[in-house]
Amino acid sequence: MNDFFNAFIWEEAWKDDFDTIVNKMRRAGIDPARSFDHKAKTFNEQSFNEEGRKRTKRIMNWLEGQGVQFENSSILDIGAASGVFSVPFAKRGARVTAVETSPPLIELLEENISNFAEDQVKIIPEKFEDIDVQAKDWNQAFDLVFVSMSPVIHNWESVEKVLQCARKFCYISMPVNHAEHSLVNEIWPLITGQPFHTKLTEMGYLLHLLYLKGYAYESIITWEVKTSEVSRDAALQEAMTWLGHHRLPADERNRNIIADYLEQAYPSGKVVIHKGGRFGKVLIRLQDLNMYTREI
Repeated sequence: MNDFFNAFIWEEAWKDDFDTIVNKMRRAGIDPARSFDHKAKTFNEQSFNEEGRKRTKRIMNWLEGQGVQFENSSILDIGAASGVFSVPFAKRGARVTAVETSPPLIELLEENISNFAEDQVKIIPEKFEDIDVQAKDWNQAFDLVFVSMSPVIHNWESVEKVLQCARKFCYISMPVNHAEHSLVNEIWPLITGQPFHTKLTEMGYLLHLLYLKGYAYESIITWEVKTSEVSRDAALQEAMTWLGHHRLPADERNRNIIADYLEQAYPSGKVVIHKGGRFGKVLIRLQDLNMYTREI
């Protein structure tokens, strides 16, 4: 049999892939469920500033264009963070169950939903991986299951658990390539002597297995970039963290190389950083499997 059409081989390849995002984080000593703790406040500000709101609206508009309705719907938001989507879902009249494990993000989420009715957004402070779907009575319980850029999705088994909760739709977004970072592009040649080349990620496993297993779905891949301005000290710390992500020594030699570069390249003390890359979004249909046509 042609291995290209063998779903079992693709499932095993995804599970055994050494370079998945979750595996890279764990090798760097990072707990995927707590990876945003130290930047919760910054993430929240970027999520709800003008650029962040526009980004959220584009995604919600795309979902509506495929037939998703928010008013009076039940939505499970896995990896809800500070409510970047839970809040606008609720504003559109949805009842939201928000799963989040990071204490600082949960605190911000509680602040962001404080104006809603008590039962409109329910926070579940548990790891989705540890949740018993049957015990929670979540089997096909939600009109839309929404998983945006969450390390919850790391193999086919995790996808099946997420799909188990969905009645009508399931949305999953993932990076298509390892995130591009302008500062990494600048310092990588100084550390390695080679230009930085980004690599593809496991989005390909997800799309191919959905195809092989007979699901109906729409997908889109886009370029997304966020711009921020930070101090030289913050940029240095961020660069050192990225060295760990890419299995490069975060030692004194490299720290000095980066610090010297930042001092020369950014004499004002402010470093402008562009982060982004290609991101994939897939909407899986569990009902009404035919092509959706919006009535004008």
